[in-house]
Amino acid sequence: MAQSDFLYPENPWRSQEVNCLHQQLLDCLSDSFHATNKLIGVLNMHLGYKLASVEMKRDGTIKENSDIIIQAMMKIQKELQKVDEALKDKLEPTLYRKLQDIKGRETEKIAIIQKVISVILGEATSAASAVAVKLVGSTVTTGIINKLITVLVQIGASLLGSIGLAVLRLGIDMIFCAILGAVEKTKLRAAIKSYEIHLVEFKSASEKYHHAITEVTNTVKQQMK
Repeated sequence: MAQSDFLYPENPWRSQEVNCLHQQLLDCLSDSFHATNKLIGVLNMHLGYKLASVEMKRDGTIKENSDIIIQAMMKIQKELQKVDEALKDKLEPTLYRKLQDIKGRETEKIAIIQKVISVILGEATSAASAVAVKLVGSTVTTGIINKLITVLVQIGASLLGSIGLAVLRLGIDMIFCAILGAVEKTKLRAAIKSYEIHLVEFKSASEKYHHAITEVTNTVKQQMK
């Protein structure tokens, strides 16, 4: 009898459910690293940044990998904040407010930024203006990235955070062993339930983040045609 069957004799289906959630975790982590590197590439190319790409630590814990993504996101936000502050300083107040209007037309916003972005960056293209419109003061940096950071912090601080990616790849029974090493058997069900909730939140936040970065890259491609 597998250890997972022994732990959950009344719920034989739970093993398959949790195994699916673990795979979702790996997929979401991988997608978050990929999307972050895609965004870093766009920023380096069009806004002249020199941000380093990020890489998953295959022998690291979930917390260690979450921290890598969080640190990269915070660096991105810091750099974009500098651009936002420069735009606020260079633009007339009415024009700057138009940039903050989420219902405003992107083409109009790009035209506004093009008037001053070369002063900020030294030399800028229409693609750079498009990147700025999509990211500076937008829901991508103020909402979507912040949400993903919050979820990653929660996961890192949870029981799940101490489990290594290598353990995740060894199978569900090894994961149960890792959990049992950290908590009493009587607390296992509560730990797994918390784990499931974190993964659902992570999947949702990760998908929104990946979608937002795809929109940014697609907008840049359109500007370069």
